[in-house]
Amino acid sequence: MAITLAEEIMLLSLDDESGSAKQREAAGWAVAGGILLELVLAGRVSVTGRFLELKDTTPTGERLLDSRTALIETWLRGRGKRRVTDWLTKDQPKAIAAALESLCERGVVTEERRKALGVFPVRRYPEADGAIEGELRARLRAVVLDGAEPDARTASLIALIHSAKLHRLAFPGTDRKQVAARMAEVATGQWAAESVRNAIRDMQLAMIAVTVAVVGS
Repeated sequence: MAITLAEEIMLLSLDDESGSAKQREAAGWAVAGGILLELVLAGRVSVTGRFLELKDTTPTGERLLDSRTALIETWLRGRGKRRVTDWLTKDQPKAIAAALESLCERGVVTEERRKALGVFPVRRYPEADGAIEGELRARLRAVVLDGAEPDARTASLIALIHSAKLHRLAFPGTDRKQVAARMAEVATGQWAAESVRNAIRDMQLAMIAVTVAVVGS
């Protein structure tokens, strides 16, 4: 499998100079959503309305995804389904670290550790291979700014970015309203099977619900 949706979102959020995640909380929701969506596309889970169901525990071969399948199975506690928002809320604080670990294993970023003020441990993740992010941003520009038709994975990524309001991470210096309007169009377009589009829609609603709840609390 190529680099996952969650890892792509993580790359977009990493600052090129500091190697730290920008908009970390919002990025965490999008990364958690990206992992879950990969599992939907792989037929391991389904998202219908407000609920998540585990359909298949067969390994995908991607440790980032398979570890989440095992966690979801434990989290369900034998129930047939549970609320998507509950899972995203549980996974969001851990999703960024999991995606960074996966990127390190692929050799896309490297981990550097130091101590701020000689006391506080700090980790940063500079890119080891900028070509992957370059290709990613070019693919997004082609669809969002140039009007190209997206493939299913690119449209899925755009839908996640739009849901988490990460427009400026994907397109720094570009008019947000213009970008958001095109992303909304892509997110609701006819680019995939109806079942997948419905899963994207339901996940978008779940992500909006959890982010609004967090901001309002």
